[in-house]
Amino acid sequence: MILVTGGAGFIGSNIVARLAEHGHSVAVCDFLGNGVKWRNLAKTDLCDLVAPERLSPWLDTNGDAVDLIVHMGAISSTSAGDADLVIEVNFRLSWFLWQWCARHGKRFLYASSAATYGSGEHGFEDDGSSAALGKLRPLNLYGWSKHLFDRRVARAVADGEPPPAQWAGLKFFNVYGPNEYHKAGMQSVIAHSYATAASGKAVTLYKSYHPDYADGEQKRDFIYVDDCVEVILWFVDNPTINGVYNVGTGTARSFADLANALFAAVGHAAQITYVDMPENMRLRYQYFTQARTDRLRAAGFARPFTTIEQGVRIYVERYLSQTDSHC
Repeated sequence: MILVTGGAGFIGSNIVARLAEHGHSVAVCDFLGNGVKWRNLAKTDLCDLVAPERLSPWLDTNGDAVDLIVHMGAISSTSAGDADLVIEVNFRLSWFLWQWCARHGKRFLYASSAATYGSGEHGFEDDGSSAALGKLRPLNLYGWSKHLFDRRVARAVADGEPPPAQWAGLKFFNVYGPNEYHKAGMQSVIAHSYATAASGKAVTLYKSYHPDYADGEQKRDFIYVDDCVEVILWFVDNPTINGVYNVGTGTARSFADLANALFAAVGHAAQITYVDMPENMRLRYQYFTQARTDRLRAAGFARPFTTIEQGVRIYVERYLSQTDSHC
């Protein structure tokens, strides 16, 4: 059995669907709430669904059957403000699961984030050593909470503490694709702007407040969610690979490029309007991210990544334009 925490969320539900398609027995730990998040799991055959507050006793009862935990559960909003809650969910729960896997000889894959790199002044090298991690300065609470756990793992490994049977921390960059609809303001530009672009109206992007970047030329490493799932599946199939790895395409593209890809996919001429960025975001905004993928490639992951033109077209044609947009 594979347990996926956050398995009803965006990336998590895509992972769950593909694991089930590949014949794995999958259990999910997540909150569903009162919204439509449950739809992310509606097409998938699950062996169990457990509420987060019941996870510890569930592991006591079912832990022998668990081979691997894919830990995607987190408070992922970059504007989150309750630091105590964020640390409880993003750090303490992660460390509990790490220790549980180490004690029981289980495998552990966990989601880190490109937000740990902050403004990128020290680059985007996925060096998991304590020295390298100590140089990074995340710009928001979410990024810091993920960074805090990366550093705890690095210290445990350096000190020779018993690790899980396999462990990998995956620094996801800017992911887009189906099943992100419950994320409201944290949806990708594609999901947020699809209906507007499809109707032939202008899409809004934030103005730049950095002298080195024109409006719309802020750049991120945008990665289609299927590529993230392929990385996870590769780790599932390669249980001897450990460490911290970037999960991005290795190519930075502008938000204007992304909007142009969306208009091309819906068959309309591009129209972009630039609006003021909220003041509380301006000092915490990442203007450039680009994953270094050398370590992942050297470890043996050879599959090519999807370009934004390909990924956006797939997203629009197979999901956003359909009555049922879930995977």
